[in-house]
Amino acid sequence: MDIATLIGMVLGTVLILMAIGPENLQYFINIPAVVMVVGGTTAALLITYPLSTVLAVLGVVRKTFSTKPINLNEIIAHMVDFATVARRDGLLALEEKLQSLEDPFLLRGTQMIIDGVAPDSVRSILTIELEQMSQRHAYGKGVVDNLGAYLPAFGMIGTLVGLVLMLQNLDDPSQLGPGMAVALITTFYGALFANLFMIPLAGKLAARNTEETLSREIMIEGVLAIQAGENPNVIRERLSGFLAPKQRQTAE
Repeated sequence: MDIATLIGMVLGTVLILMAIGPENLQYFINIPAVVMVVGGTTAALLITYPLSTVLAVLGVVRKTFSTKPINLNEIIAHMVDFATVARRDGLLALEEKLQSLEDPFLLRGTQMIIDGVAPDSVRSILTIELEQMSQRHAYGKGVVDNLGAYLPAFGMIGTLVGLVLMLQNLDDPSQLGPGMAVALITTFYGALFANLFMIPLAGKLAARNTEETLSREIMIEGVLAIQAGENPNVIRERLSGFLAPKQRQTAE
């Protein structure tokens, strides 16, 4: 579980509640405003995407909490270990290593080189899978991005509705202050839900996609280098080129 996502959400919520103050919290609770913002955003999402995609939003968001961190140094270590075995005992000896692989992408690539698939075909097949994965991730992030865009918009719409209703009571000055406060609540809800939750979650999904794409690129290069029979030390140096300098020092 990615504890940083949970900590950020809880910390942001607590700090905002502290800024509001317990004695003022009642002024920020308005059910019609929540219905306007959440209901309008849901309706817009249903217009934009198929029902199956909308229902899958929770699954997309869950990935920001449950995805296991990717250890690039560990992947490189696996590649070097495989290269050592293949160079010493041949590619067929890697079959014993397949059971220890948890990543289906690496498992597929290793199985192909064991089966003697041509290098160009191995690269082509794995690259297609990588590109399709990136497109799926981009699609899921796009849904969350749209949520971050729709929420403030419907918050503003709710404010306009509240202002129109408030202007109907101009003959009673005592109602102007409370009416304005209620009208602004929807903008508060929209801005809060978008900027504390949806926009940061979209950023987390983008970061996860970058990490996973990089790990897959390392796997592709490693598998092809193993198939070509390159020296394990050379493979380590090549794959280390994908890492930032600080990560390389950690690996060393």
